[in-house]
Amino acid sequence: MTESAVHILTIRDQKDAKRELDLIGADPNSHTIMAPKMQHVVIKIKDLDVRAANVLKQEMLSKGAEAAVAKWASSFSEPTTDVILMATIKQYRLVLKKMKAQPFGLPKLVEPITRVLASFAPLKAQIACGRHNLKIGKKTLVMGILNVTADSFSEQGSFLDPKLAIAHAKSMVADGADILDIGGESTRPGARPVTAAQEMKRVIPVIESLAGKINIPISIDTSKAKVAEAAINAGAAIVNDVTALTKDKKMAVTCAAADVAVILMHMQGQPQTMQDNPTYDDLLTEVITYLGQRMAAAEKAGIDPAKIMVDPGIGFGKTVAHNLEIIKRLREVKSLGLPVVIGTSRKSMISKILGGLEPLDRVEGTAATVTAAILNGADIVRVHDVKEMVRVAKMADAIVSGDNFRG
Repeated sequence: MTESAVHILTIRDQKDAKRELDLIGADPNSHTIMAPKMQHVVIKIKDLDVRAANVLKQEMLSKGAEAAVAKWASSFSEPTTDVILMATIKQYRLVLKKMKAQPFGLPKLVEPITRVLASFAPLKAQIACGRHNLKIGKKTLVMGILNVTADSFSEQGSFLDPKLAIAHAKSMVADGADILDIGGESTRPGARPVTAAQEMKRVIPVIESLAGKINIPISIDTSKAKVAEAAINAGAAIVNDVTALTKDKKMAVTCAAADVAVILMHMQGQPQTMQDNPTYDDLLTEVITYLGQRMAAAEKAGIDPAKIMVDPGIGFGKTVAHNLEIIKRLREVKSLGLPVVIGTSRKSMISKILGGLEPLDRVEGTAATVTAAILNGADIVRVHDVKEMVRVAKMADAIVSGDNFRG
């Protein structure tokens, strides 16, 4: 008798599960029964009523699953506890049915847990951006960065001249960019703010010259409603706000009225001080909770939920360790059920890890972070080096969906 090979199976989603069942020749009729048992999912819940937590734990245990709660939960000595649930998709479905009739607010958890479970399937969406449609999930989209600023950490004013900015924008389109992100105010650590008038003077002529002449949507990188409105009127179809619509109270209403797509980013603090001493008690939970709150606020303001994207904010109030942790655990941000944008391009963390490289020498480091982000679920990567990162994204996409690759 020959020795049997034994190895771990990587089951990312139900598609993986069904493929593996087919490979061993399992009855196709068994897919609906077995596939949900093959994917194990761990979910964290913050600040749950301790009574609800104890009921939920018992329900999980009754289905052969598990739930971890704080040590004080059994004595009810504290009013709330965080909870970590551990179960297969099948077990979650059974527990969710019971939760609908349970007390202490447990029915309210059914929808968010269902949404989290649904996020494990590859995200397929289409975002209307003016006359363009962004197809999320078909491939990783590449957003080209155009900084029309005097103090960008990367270009250092190279594209402040509108003619140079327009020429560079067209070259990024030719190199395969799917979105063009234009900004007129630097948000690098310690950057000084500029007025709306200055910002508009920089970006509006560029947008007007490009809109209707390039075949990809234009995004305006701003946190000012007045700038966003002018940019939209000039032809922008996406608003990329590093403050997630919080700095200017008119921004959400402006975006809703124009029916544009928005990118909501997480940032701790302000650009002037955000890197002084960024600290978190629970990094990913805090980032995801904030983005979820901003998503809800955007929807309340009238922004179409189908046009909302989120960005965890690499380098915005984060240490190098924080940035690496976010990239490694980016899959958790997908639990919001929204397209995930990530910008690691040429950032200082690359220099710190690779020994003090200048921005233009950080292409390889950027490529590594872009690849890792795509493998962990990024839908859109925001980059300076478009030609190189289009190739990197294509290669990473082939790794993620290699079973669909046809050469």
